[in-house]
Amino acid sequence: MEFTAKQIADFLGGRVEGNEQAVVNTFAKIEEGKEGAISFLSNPKYTNYLYETKASVVLVNEDLKLEHPVGATLIRVKNAYECVARLLQMYAAALPKKTGIHPLAFVAESATVGKDVYIGPFAVVGDNVTIGDGTIIYPNVTIYDGCRIGSRVIIHAGAVIGADGFGFAPNADGYEKIPQLGTVVIEDDVEIGANTCIDRSTMGQTVIGKGVKLDNLIQVAHNCEIGANTVMSAQVGMAGSTKIGSWCMVGGQAGFAGHIHIADKTNIGAQSGLMRDTKGNGESLIGSPAIDPKDFFRAKSLYPKLPDMYKELAALRKEVDTLKAKIENQ
Repeated sequence: MEFTAKQIADFLGGRVEGNEQAVVNTFAKIEEGKEGAISFLSNPKYTNYLYETKASVVLVNEDLKLEHPVGATLIRVKNAYECVARLLQMYAAALPKKTGIHPLAFVAESATVGKDVYIGPFAVVGDNVTIGDGTIIYPNVTIYDGCRIGSRVIIHAGAVIGADGFGFAPNADGYEKIPQLGTVVIEDDVEIGANTCIDRSTMGQTVIGKGVKLDNLIQVAHNCEIGANTVMSAQVGMAGSTKIGSWCMVGGQAGFAGHIHIADKTNIGAQSGLMRDTKGNGESLIGSPAIDPKDFFRAKSLYPKLPDMYKELAALRKEVDTLKAKIENQ
């Protein structure tokens, strides 16, 4: 597929600066731009590549000021990052879609599969599973018995949906397994990354809300709930019965203690540790235990100084002890 700069600008509501008939047929990062490719610039750190790129067309923000002329044709838009996402979506939508059940997949006879579903090789769909229309299940995904998957869900390779929650009762002889009799419900328009695990509940449901996006290698424990449109980066871990609200953003490797509630629109920094309920909507937190970012970064700036501060404190203590001794001996 080929498009001219003018066609792209018209689609995005942008303005061409350069050759309106410049033709593109592929995408490339701005630092790897080549003839026939369209790139974008949204991060100021990459501005120097704008003057060097071989890309035919570059999307830029409309307020970008040029230090000197560039070789590429520019399309000025309000938000270059959002616009390249729209172009990628348009391009992906034009590609042929896989549908049907691969002959190397296993789907239980009691499972219900909607229209236009794709189930890849070596995927396993257990008894009484329900899968909604337009869902894509990539190779090696395992969906245990009784789980419910909504429409237009994407589950990437190696994900496991509905394995037993981590439930054991200690006794004199060791640990007695607590049967995990619940299920997993994944609502519409969810995307689940590769090798992510979502455990079935002890009783009731583990719920992934509509529009949630989970990265690779995430652990969602039994009886957890994730609210609509929340996004999580890789290696997040949730202990049992944690409830996360809607429209939250969670950085990579963040961890959640069990039985806590995270309010809607909470922003959580990478490697944060959440150990108690959050205060309210729109809060930002970072660190372990997680605190307000301003407090965290103030404290962080002191960490490198702590050894010297300790030495100074020890020296001051020694001086005080010396003065006390002199006073006592007078």
